[in-house]
Amino acid sequence: MSTSSADSVAGQAVKAADRAHVFHSWSAQALIDPLAVAGAEGSYFWDYDGNRYLDFSSQLVNTNIGHQHPKVVAAIQAKAAQLCTIAPGFAEESRSEAARLIAERTPGDLDKIFFTNGGAEANENAIRMARLHTGRHKVLSTYRSYHGATANAITLTGDPRRWANETGVSGIVHFWGPYAYRSNFHAENEAQECERALAHLEQTLAFEGPGTVAAIILETVVGTAGILVPPAGYLAGVREICDKYGIVFILDEVMAGFGRTGAWFAADHWGITPDLLTFAKGVNSGYLPLGGVAISGAIAETFAQKAFPGGLTYSGHPLACASAVATINTMAEEGIVEHAKHIGETVLGPGLRELAERHPSIGEVRGLGVFWALDLVKNRETREPLVPYNAAGADNAPMAQLAAACKQRGLWPFVNMNRFHVVPPCNISEEDAKTGLAVLDEVLTLTDAHTV
Repeated sequence: MSTSSADSVAGQAVKAADRAHVFHSWSAQALIDPLAVAGAEGSYFWDYDGNRYLDFSSQLVNTNIGHQHPKVVAAIQAKAAQLCTIAPGFAEESRSEAARLIAERTPGDLDKIFFTNGGAEANENAIRMARLHTGRHKVLSTYRSYHGATANAITLTGDPRRWANETGVSGIVHFWGPYAYRSNFHAENEAQECERALAHLEQTLAFEGPGTVAAIILETVVGTAGILVPPAGYLAGVREICDKYGIVFILDEVMAGFGRTGAWFAADHWGITPDLLTFAKGVNSGYLPLGGVAISGAIAETFAQKAFPGGLTYSGHPLACASAVATINTMAEEGIVEHAKHIGETVLGPGLRELAERHPSIGEVRGLGVFWALDLVKNRETREPLVPYNAAGADNAPMAQLAAACKQRGLWPFVNMNRFHVVPPCNISEEDAKTGLAVLDEVLTLTDAHTV
């Protein structure tokens, strides 16, 4: 794969302008050193010095069909030549077709699509719909979760990014979801974990008052907080609890959707239909900002004669929707969802389990499709995490060293707390997947050195 010629001077200029004027998210501005990126193609991107990186992060787990797919680029260019923008109140070809293609793939009767600019806004609007539909105000979400950085979405979030932002929003209640490897319920197996997690949820509802709860929102497969695959029966159990109390069941598929788990939506693995399903990221491989809410017939009917009090200037933006149409059609034409399933079953899953046999710092391997995590530990017997929860500075040194070693070897990692996430594009080749695993095999000796 060719890259543009190295141009260090241009790279330095890009970096200088960034440092002078760009304010970066989730960062102490003086402590970061952003890489100046010159280009990308497929599963790789490169800098101005000609260094190429195998993207095992899919950026933010969103470039599901890789970088610069020519069919999607061409669709964006063609749409820009025809119609760059039009307000959300109009019927527009790309918007209508994107909605149709998404509705064809969502489970059950989720046939109406409300478009947003990304996942956080999708979750914000899903919560608004649930509250208006039920006339209730409380929303339950798990501690191990991430739902976005807007007001309700960040309060719904279970990870530490919530702490500094948790003001001015009421009615959000957190509970423990299933995580058999570090069970909060003293479970001895996944069946017990499922049963006890569901009992805990129902007890939480009893103490909160089921009649006050509008919605329960879950990531179908928890993403940033650990790639936690739910045990068999859990999602069906939550569906039953929601039906029992008249609660709206929301599945957040912002990260897990559009092929990431080897299915169009992760809900497909368990045959579950929520009342609302949120999406973003993979819907158009992140080429333009786009997200949305897929809405059941019952909730859509709530707003048939009553206005929905929400909207966005760029809802269903023509360029973004054109990129979604091209992405979905390309994924279907090229069998990318099936390929993600195949890579997970034949390369990534077996390969990561083989690594666990050689590296004592790997406590657990979990995932499916191209959505995997290594849970890194100091001690396999005690399962003590390699670094403390929300570690920073010297406490996080082992994970920082691991990430740096990957980058030095041309592998761009996704690390979070004590976990290494393996989340390459859904259409990564077997050769590139094996290349990434080989680099991991080499660098995990660094984390092995911290085990006891």
